[in-house]
Amino acid sequence: MIETTEAATRAGSEPPVLPIALVGDDEGVCCADGVERRYLSFDAAASTGALPQVMRAVEEFLPRYSSIHRGAGYKSQLSTAAYEHAREAALAFAGRRGDDVAIICRNTTEAVNHLAYRLGLGGDDVVVTTVVEHHANLLPWRRQASCRYVECTPEGTFSPADVIAALEARPRPRLLAVTGASNITGFQPDLEPIIEAAHERGVPVFVDAAQLAPHAPMSAGADFIAWSGHKMYAPFGSGILIGPRAAFGEGDPFLAGGGAVDLVDLAEVVWSGPPEREEAGSPNVVGAVALDAAIAVLSEIGWPAVRRHDAAIAERLRRGLAGIAGVRLLGPSLGTTTLPVATFEVEGVAHGLVAARLSAEFGIGVRHGCFCAHPYLMRLLGLSDDEIGRYRDAVRQGDRSVMPGAVRASGGIQTSDDDVDRLLEAVRVIASGEPAPVAYAQEPATGDWSTDAVSWLGAGRAPTGCGGV
Repeated sequence: MIETTEAATRAGSEPPVLPIALVGDDEGVCCADGVERRYLSFDAAASTGALPQVMRAVEEFLPRYSSIHRGAGYKSQLSTAAYEHAREAALAFAGRRGDDVAIICRNTTEAVNHLAYRLGLGGDDVVVTTVVEHHANLLPWRRQASCRYVECTPEGTFSPADVIAALEARPRPRLLAVTGASNITGFQPDLEPIIEAAHERGVPVFVDAAQLAPHAPMSAGADFIAWSGHKMYAPFGSGILIGPRAAFGEGDPFLAGGGAVDLVDLAEVVWSGPPEREEAGSPNVVGAVALDAAIAVLSEIGWPAVRRHDAAIAERLRRGLAGIAGVRLLGPSLGTTTLPVATFEVEGVAHGLVAARLSAEFGIGVRHGCFCAHPYLMRLLGLSDDEIGRYRDAVRQGDRSVMPGAVRASGGIQTSDDDVDRLLEAVRVIASGEPAPVAYAQEPATGDWSTDAVSWLGAGRAPTGCGGV
């Protein structure tokens, strides 16, 4: 256990007060009018910044860094202890006890692929999932098995009854794979009755907690659960897959290589027991340390404070956007509890251009496009099969200039009321119909928009007045 993590959980320490500044929140960015503004990230649903405590934990650990397990040296022993402490912290964070194991991997996407392989699914097996899912919780199951999909309402929600209907259809599913929270709308399905219903029917449950993990407690009732450090203020490339030890106790692992074996000769392999069996290769010890530190901070803050903050930011953000003329808010109706995530369209302005203008003119970073959840967004946009087909044909020809999409603003424990108000004012300007102050051009191959008025990568001119940022 590293010193910073111990300090973060020290008895009697005062919990941090929200909002909390993240590393880089004071970064200045030169805008198209030549004014430097504080960069404002509304892209937490993609990746968060690092907590200062996480950065300090990594800095303190790096001088001691070494490969883990079976190393007798001082640094290897310390690194192994830090890595295994992170594993235990992840289990506790997910509310797990008993014989569950935590497998440390790169991210949630790798975790889902890992699980899809290890469950030994075949083409005749059915996995129930929903149209709300991120591609990470769709594509691995489609490759390994047959999928049965739970549909959503026009607002992008589904109920436990909708899931139960899919569970009761025949043949009986081998697995239910469901999101803990949508990365597009912040919709949170009612997981407890869903998990209970699945278990009553003998169906194990996997929960994709990538969006849920930094915002709310994870369901201890799910058989399998996964999440990513880069979405919970530990952006150093770690992810967690948790499940029963027995699920990983037999058969060959998803990744084969050093560290996953007890004995190898040219005719036979004796695999290690889980979780080591599932972690071939040199693991990301730094990522594990970072995740451990982030868990300590979130635990210190406490879920009641995080959820109160999230609810207030979500309400201010979603209601504010819905009140701007020309803006269409996607997802659940106002008053519904969601994560601090809002996805929207601006009438008459391409989603990529909205994002480009927010960046170049206002110093605000958002995400645009389909957010790796195409089936869900197509339903939220109300597109017909014919419309989707035309877009698909254009993409196959290398033209993404007319790809449908929307703009997503997503916050977290660092987001303040003033941040929300700054975003709302910027969107209000763009939605007003007034011409942009600088020219923008679109690249058909990517669909992205840009302006020569700013250059942050050194390829073009820097505006006068920002000192060549």
